[in-house]
Amino acid sequence: MAQTPKKILVEHSDFFDVNQIEAPDAALLTGNVRVNHDGIIMTCNKAYYFQKENYIKAFGNVQLVQGDTLFLNSKYAEYNGDMKIAFATGDAKMRSPESTLVTDTINFDRNTQEVFYKTKGTITNRDNTLISKSGKYYVAEKKFQFLTAVTITNPKYVMKSNHLDYYSNSGHSYLFGPSTITSKANFIYTEKGFYDTKKNVSHFLRKSYIKYDDRLIEGDSLYYDRNREFASATRNVIITDSINRGIVKGHYAELYKNQDSMYVTKRAVAVNFVDNDSVYIHGKKMMVTGKEGNRIIRAFNNVRFYKTDMSGKCDSIHSNSKISLTKLIGNPILWNGESQITGDVMHLIGNNTTKKLDSLKVLNNTFIVSKDTLGTGFNQIKGQNLYGKFLEGKLHDVDIIKNTEVIYYMRNETNDLIGINKNVSSKINILFDKNDIETITFFKQIDGEIYPEAELPENARKLRGLFWRGDERIKSKDDIFPSEENIENDKLVMQGKAEEAKENIPMKIRKETLNYDKKKKKGINGQ
Repeated sequence: MAQTPKKILVEHSDFFDVNQIEAPDAALLTGNVRVNHDGIIMTCNKAYYFQKENYIKAFGNVQLVQGDTLFLNSKYAEYNGDMKIAFATGDAKMRSPESTLVTDTINFDRNTQEVFYKTKGTITNRDNTLISKSGKYYVAEKKFQFLTAVTITNPKYVMKSNHLDYYSNSGHSYLFGPSTITSKANFIYTEKGFYDTKKNVSHFLRKSYIKYDDRLIEGDSLYYDRNREFASATRNVIITDSINRGIVKGHYAELYKNQDSMYVTKRAVAVNFVDNDSVYIHGKKMMVTGKEGNRIIRAFNNVRFYKTDMSGKCDSIHSNSKISLTKLIGNPILWNGESQITGDVMHLIGNNTTKKLDSLKVLNNTFIVSKDTLGTGFNQIKGQNLYGKFLEGKLHDVDIIKNTEVIYYMRNETNDLIGINKNVSSKINILFDKNDIETITFFKQIDGEIYPEAELPENARKLRGLFWRGDERIKSKDDIFPSEENIENDKLVMQGKAEEAKENIPMKIRKETLNYDKKKKKGINGQ
């Protein structure tokens, strides 16, 4: 059974009159007017009270107060007691405990506890100013909702969206659809995100990216802490270095902007542009620290790298851009064309002026091996140290010094085997042409001879320490990844595609948002 609407009670008025000409069927209230309806108090200078319709029109210094949750001020207002709906216009201002809305016209439905406006409105809430063409305020939830263009201006950033839920008590913002956050530090784009304007922490999903002056961070899920200038990205992560044209990929990354450092894992790969060629480096973990010109790249655990004419493996890599030195640490192996190069210590040195590879240094137990082009034997060069020079990105001129030994299959122009050269000298110089050995020069030859094939037994055709690892050679950029990481990668890529194929729906409201006031009260009471 429907309840009979309560009547508007006039609690005070300096004058009470009935003027059939000015307001037929209405009581004219003037001077310090105060009326009460079901717990809501309205005050004004003058009012027409239509008792039969349970309706009031208020003029001058109108204020409508609902407990301590809502204060509505305007030049003119109407209130329907039966419908429990208020309408305020003329410099309308709504105040709640946390924020103030100023606009031309405000509507308030007490039944649903909703305030809505369709004229340009400005909301101030601590450090935030929100401007929109229209909006709605849910009194119980302390939530503003905007479904048209809205701008939040904060001393640190400007946020723009066409769909935003803003909780005035917590300062939590929920963005939906194309949205941007612009600051001096960076530019953020998202189509689904959460931003805590008090703590300056955020979480973005759906086509999101963070753009710095020199770096672009993309990922299926991005977390960002503005106070610490820290960002993390999960699944299908791409970090683009716009200055050096380098890219780092993986499925998890952490970036500390103030320290200029980056940590990437889960099928991590760095792609750098050197000598008009892309160099791919993979490690289970990758760290990049330091500013441009003083940057250190480190890769750990089962490191593999590839460029068109060179590839390699080692336990870890340490690359310093300031001195243009890349160290291959722990069991390094390099494949240059068909040649396999090993040694205890391996350094690749670049030229900071030309940004090209300049030289190669291999120290202790240097070994170069390549398969004889037609037979089953191996061309082998062994010595203590190797010093090589690059020409246009290719290893061209190589010196091997101290205790050098060679076994080399000599062939004529028609590829017939002339004999097997076996000798010992103090130094060897090799000139490469298109990654193939073109000439070998021996210095201070101690012992050497060219043997016909039949005169050199199989066991004499191998130098001590020969270990051919041709089956491990990295022949493409895809070979740098272990199979288990490829399986995990395929799974994560598919998850990302499946997520993107779904219809984009607004983010679920977090418990910390819904329970914000409860948590606050608990904190005040010290319980």
